[in-house]
Amino acid sequence: MLVVLIVVFTVGAFALGMWSVSTVIETRSAQKRSLEMIDSYDNVNVRDQEMLKSVHDRVIGPAAEAFGRTLYRLTPAGYLAKIRRNIVYAGNPPGYELDRFMIMKVLGAASGVIWVPLILTIFGSHSLLAWLMVAFAWGVCFMGPDLSLQHKIDRRREEISRGLSDSLDLLVISVEAGLGFEQALDRMATTVPGPLSEEMRRVLQEIRMGASRADALRALDERTQVDDLKSFIVAMLQADTFGVSISRILHAQADEIRTRRRQAAQEKSQKAPIKMLFPLVVCIFPAIFVVVLAPGLITIFDKL
Repeated sequence: MLVVLIVVFTVGAFALGMWSVSTVIETRSAQKRSLEMIDSYDNVNVRDQEMLKSVHDRVIGPAAEAFGRTLYRLTPAGYLAKIRRNIVYAGNPPGYELDRFMIMKVLGAASGVIWVPLILTIFGSHSLLAWLMVAFAWGVCFMGPDLSLQHKIDRRREEISRGLSDSLDLLVISVEAGLGFEQALDRMATTVPGPLSEEMRRVLQEIRMGASRADALRALDERTQVDDLKSFIVAMLQADTFGVSISRILHAQADEIRTRRRQAAQEKSQKAPIKMLFPLVVCIFPAIFVVVLAPGLITIFDKL
């Protein structure tokens, strides 16, 4: 019995020792592999890594994906998805429901049946001006809904961007007065009118319905696609992640957005002389030349 116990303990000790040695060796080999990977990260060129891929992965694959996305946008399903997204960007204005919008597009496409005989009867079928007028009228009827919707999107985004700085100032005051972030949003949405307040009210509704603050802010970014508002949302998400003071973040965002507005105003003022050049050359300078030079030219011709 004693011999059996000695043999068992000996085998167990030998197995335990082998397991310990193998564990140490495996740990050291893993550390060595990690160090080698770190060294390789410092030395490997990204371009060389890309060139190691096949031509299909580097050229044909991305080109095929881009071509597929373009084809999808041109298909009815892709076009409907784009229109639906643009309607959301415009704030779901009344009269721009998807079905009504598509009916307007179909009527605009079919308006050529009216414009062709009407304009050609008035101006004649052999007139180039008549055909240009037909193309212009049909283009206005067909592209009119898209242009009108895009105008609403641009105007809404401009209103959101213009009212963001004042809204952030109100948020800073409310948070520093002791209100929470949701309460400050509610007060801002009640006090400041405009599309930004409507979006903030929707954010509060989503939070009250159970969505997290991060998800509600990401949904706000997807609905608006405004650069200044995107930077504010990213800053708030980082504040939630790292536990940074919200009032400090709001202060920094208000200062940054105010600086951007000042830079945008300076950019527009610098573009004004270039935009004024065309009407000056085409409309104003010829009239000035006629008024100034015409009397002198008349006098010269009379003398001759």
